[in-house]
Amino acid sequence: MAFTRREFGKITLAAAALPLSPWRLAAVTKPNSVFGGVQIGTITYSFRSLPSSAEQVLRYCLDCGISGVELMSNAAESYAGAPQSPRMGPGGGGPPAGAGAPPPGAGAPPPGMPMGQGGPGRAPLTPEQQAEMKTRAEALKAWRLSVPMEKYKAFRKMYEDAGVKIYAFKLPPTLEMSDEEYAYIWNVADTLGADHVTMELPTNDALLKRVADYAAQRKLRIAFHTHGQGGASGFDKVLNASPYTALNFDVGHYYGVNGESPVPLVEKYHERIASLHLKDRKGPTPGGTAEGPRGGGPNMPWGQGETPLVAVLQSMKAHKYPFPASIEYEYQTPEGSDVLTEMKKCVEYCKNALA
Repeated sequence: MAFTRREFGKITLAAAALPLSPWRLAAVTKPNSVFGGVQIGTITYSFRSLPSSAEQVLRYCLDCGISGVELMSNAAESYAGAPQSPRMGPGGGGPPAGAGAPPPGAGAPPPGMPMGQGGPGRAPLTPEQQAEMKTRAEALKAWRLSVPMEKYKAFRKMYEDAGVKIYAFKLPPTLEMSDEEYAYIWNVADTLGADHVTMELPTNDALLKRVADYAAQRKLRIAFHTHGQGGASGFDKVLNASPYTALNFDVGHYYGVNGESPVPLVEKYHERIASLHLKDRKGPTPGGTAEGPRGGGPNMPWGQGETPLVAVLQSMKAHKYPFPASIEYEYQTPEGSDVLTEMKKCVEYCKNALA
């Protein structure tokens, strides 16, 4: 039977979404995405448009040859048995809205947005919807404070047995969370083998102080994902908050908004970078209308934008920086292609850049 390219792609994608049984894992060659001494990984947000169970996300990593991940909370918490949320999926953690940021808590509004207020372009929630959201949040909190860490030990074992290291965990702490919820986040990260927790760079001084103090107490870093926040002044503020604060520096966002090479900042702050995010964007157009997330130039297929990704990767290689670089897939999937095909292109781009 003959298949068109699109039909074949759909069949391949469907096969990739199948759960991984132990016998299938044993038959898969372990991936190795360390090129030129640089660990190339991905944030699992990159697979947000695909079914995202723990086994499915692992299957995607293996198919793409990726041996390290920044793990979003949705796949992990679903695997551990989190209560289902009809709007957000298992664990209330995905798909995230905007530039790799998962929603804080169980479908709660973003930090600083009052309960009941929708996101941009969304109507305010009705009292009934607010009550439902509160009930779901309370159920998720109760579950988080009771789930045994054995579930996450099993998750880690499944990934590491397949050759995939979890180097970061993303479940953003908020000011509203209790101390017990903070302990849960760091306990999960530690159990999964991550050496840092990631969250968006805080603009609230009270939140910055709280997460910085807690990271120092636990001696496990909190790394802040950067969007268009620019330059040394913004970075220095969060890094001065604690020896256990770090950067989850997004070089694509930096270039897309500022139009400047991120290489000098990578080299300046290398001792305080826990991980990078890689994407290709065009720079801002002087006098033009800002495009893309948080303003700036649009995301582009790799090699078609202006972000100096090769220079970033070559700098990491030359200086033997130990932190990983995570592919964050955000550009529009081209007609006739699919997410996994494009992710493989990104991996190959990094491999060639580091050759």
